[in-house]
Amino acid sequence: MDHRAVPRLAAPAVAVLLALAALASGCTGATVQGRPGASGLRDPYFPRAGNGGYQVEHYALDLDYDPADGELRGTAVLTARAEQGLSSFNLDLSGLKVDAVRVEGVAARYNRTGNELTVRPAEDLKKGEVFRTEVEYHGRPKPVVDPDGSEEGWITTDDGAVAVGEPVGSMGWFPGNHHPSDKATYDVTLTVPEGYEAVSNGELASRTGVGEGRTAFAWRSREPMASYLVTAAVGPFKVTTGSTPSGVAVYNAVSPEEEAGSAAALAKTSEIVEWGSGRFGPYPFGTVGAIVMPSETLGYALETQTKPVYSGAPDETLVLHELAHQWFGNSVSPKSWKDMWLNEGFATYAEWLWAEDHGGVSAQRRFEAFLAGDTSVDPGADGDWAAFPPADPPGADHISDEPVYVRGAMVLHRIRQEVGDEKFFDLLRGWAADHRHGNASTADFTAYAQRRTGHDLKRVWDVWLYGEGRPKAP
Repeated sequence: MDHRAVPRLAAPAVAVLLALAALASGCTGATVQGRPGASGLRDPYFPRAGNGGYQVEHYALDLDYDPADGELRGTAVLTARAEQGLSSFNLDLSGLKVDAVRVEGVAARYNRTGNELTVRPAEDLKKGEVFRTEVEYHGRPKPVVDPDGSEEGWITTDDGAVAVGEPVGSMGWFPGNHHPSDKATYDVTLTVPEGYEAVSNGELASRTGVGEGRTAFAWRSREPMASYLVTAAVGPFKVTTGSTPSGVAVYNAVSPEEEAGSAAALAKTSEIVEWGSGRFGPYPFGTVGAIVMPSETLGYALETQTKPVYSGAPDETLVLHELAHQWFGNSVSPKSWKDMWLNEGFATYAEWLWAEDHGGVSAQRRFEAFLAGDTSVDPGADGDWAAFPPADPPGADHISDEPVYVRGAMVLHRIRQEVGDEKFFDLLRGWAADHRHGNASTADFTAYAQRRTGHDLKRVWDVWLYGEGRPKAP
C-alpha cells in the first residue's frame, strides 16, 4: 500500500468522482436506460428476418377464421426474455392491421414500417426480464412471395386455408421473431364455423363448441419449434387417428378429394417413424401425422413440425422425406438460412437409405448414378446438382435448389465412404441426439463430424461441401 499523501479535493469534486465511479460499476440508484432491439438478425439471405434483443419462449395464438369472408382475427401473446435492456423491440408482421399492443398488461406505443412492428413499452425492460407482449390484429391475410417466386404465408382455398412459413411466410399470419434461430413452444387455438376441422402442430388439447355455430380447436406443441414450421389448416378434412408401435400419436387430416390417393403413402407413417428411430435415434416429438390439401393449393410440400403439409396426395418417397425432416430441420434446426443443406441434404439422404434398406437402389449406386448422369437409376441424375456448393448458395432464391438437396446428400455419402458404416450411422444418431430441439450451423456439423468419427474430413468439406464445379469420383 502506498502511504504517500493524496491531495484533498473539494466536496463537489468528490461527489462527481463518486457518481462517475458508481456509474462505471453499475451501482447507481438511477434506472438503467434500455436501448432499441435490432430490427433483423442480419441473416446472410434474409437480413431483416427476426429481431434482436430478446428470445421468445412461448407463443399463445388465439385465431378466429371464417372461410366465407377470409377474415382472420387474432390475439398473439408472446412470452419472451430480454437479452439486453430494451427501450423498444420489433416483431415481424406482414400486412395485417394491428388493433392494440400491451406489454405486461399495459398499453404500449407502436408503429409499423413495412414488415416491422416496433413496440415501445411504457417502461424499459431490464436485461434478463421475462415479459409478455399481447398483440391484437385482424385482416385478410395475403401470401408472402419468396425470392424464388413461390408463395407462402396464409394461403386460401375454395373451402378453407393453410398456413406455411418457409422461409419467412409466418409473418403473414402472426407477429413474432421470425427467424429459425429463435425456437419456442406454442399453443394455437383456431375457432372456425361448424362443419370445418382446424388443425395445427402437436397434440389436440381440446375441441369445444363456443356458440353461434363455431368450434374452437386448441393445439399444443410442447417441444420447441422454429416459427417457419408452425402451421394452421382449416377445411372439411377427413380426420383419422392412431398410434405407432412405440406409442407416437398419429393424426392425419386429409381433404376429401385427396383421401383415396393419399391412403397408401400415409399408411407408411408408422413404419417410417419406427425405421427412422432405428437409423437416426428416437423420434423427437410426441405426435406425427399429415395435412393433405387440395392439389392446386401449393406447388410444394413442407415439413411443418409433427404434421407435414402436402399439396395433393403424396407418394411414399415424399412422406419419407418430410418425416425425415422431423429429425433433421425440425428438431435440429438451422442457425441461419445458409445452413439449409443440413435440412435438405439429410432428408434427401434419408430417401436413399430408405430405398437401400427396403430392397431398392443402394446409396452407393445412386451416388455413382448422379456422378455419371445415369437416369436409368435415378431420373434426376442428369440435373444441375453441381451448380454451386451446397453450403454456399449464390442467393436467397437458390436455397431450395437442387445442389442443396442432392449434393448435400452426396456430402453425407462421402463421409460414409471415408469413415465406414459403423461410424457414419453413429454420427447421424449422435448429431440428432446432441442437438435435439436446438439449432446448429454448418460449422457446428463439420466440427462435430470430425470429432465424432475421429477422421480428418477436410477434403470432403473442401471439394464437396464448399468446392466450386463438379467434383470427380473419389
